[in-house]
Amino acid sequence: MSADSTINSFRHRAVPFTEAGVWRNVGSGWQPLSGSFRGAGYSIEWHDFFARREFDWAASFHPDCVELCLNLDGHGFVEGQGGRTEFTPNTAGFYHRKDEPLAARREAGEQHQFLTVEFSCPFLAKHLAGMETTVHPIVCAAIRNCPCKRVTGATVRLSAGQQQLIATLRRPPVYAAAQPLWYQCKALELAVTFLLQPPPEQEMFCTRQQRLAQERVEQVLFLLKQNLAEPPSLEELGRKIGCSHFYLSRIFSVQTGRTIPQYLRQLRLERAAELLRSGEYNVTEAALEVGYNSLSHFSAAFHETFGCCPGLYPLKTPTQK
Repeated sequence: MSADSTINSFRHRAVPFTEAGVWRNVGSGWQPLSGSFRGAGYSIEWHDFFARREFDWAASFHPDCVELCLNLDGHGFVEGQGGRTEFTPNTAGFYHRKDEPLAARREAGEQHQFLTVEFSCPFLAKHLAGMETTVHPIVCAAIRNCPCKRVTGATVRLSAGQQQLIATLRRPPVYAAAQPLWYQCKALELAVTFLLQPPPEQEMFCTRQQRLAQERVEQVLFLLKQNLAEPPSLEELGRKIGCSHFYLSRIFSVQTGRTIPQYLRQLRLERAAELLRSGEYNVTEAALEVGYNSLSHFSAAFHETFGCCPGLYPLKTPTQK
């Protein structure tokens, strides 16, 4: 090898990995929230963009990384050795990139909203030490630097509480000086939630009750989304789901941190924003479509949520950035 080629090879290896170039075309649709993969050992990022053509996001995966994707909207996949993970709205999954790149695409003609948490293997090894029997095999192999038949895990449904956590991560409820520690705690909470795999026979009674409560909340959200303009009453929801509406209301508040009417309001406004972004609905049509008969009430609620009146949406506002 010549001296010049040796120098060029060294320079190529010395260039630190960066994913900024991958997201250049989406502009403010890529927002690093906290952490540093090489520094803190984890990085939390928010993504919100419309893909006019199929989008390749594989080059954003750091080498020697376990990445967790919490997918709120849009379809995509990650494919690597031994399998393929399909992401649909309101699902979560993870994948491990060692040295060789993975294949990953986001579908064209869709709005994509998802949050990713990139974990370095040393970070996981440090914080999951002593939990080897419950760590998912893919993660265990990544930490130990051992071969694994698969590099992508199966997806799971996001609970309403987990969807709410994503919103909280975008707007942390603590002052700026405390945010690095707060974000690290949330990163570890997500690792424990999604990267561990306890045997089914070890599911405790309280865990089973929690799972059943989450499933009922998911049923409520499904029924509400079917008809935002004329949603079922609380009593109807209780009858359809098979429990008392008093109990349903209580577990919904515990799981989501909000009452059913409060969550319905959020769903209506998010749907209205989606309709306005499409350019096919004016403000009045969007308001009526989601069940608002008063344009003034709709405008006030929309401004409170998105930081601008619906007639100006989708301008870049502090809430949308």
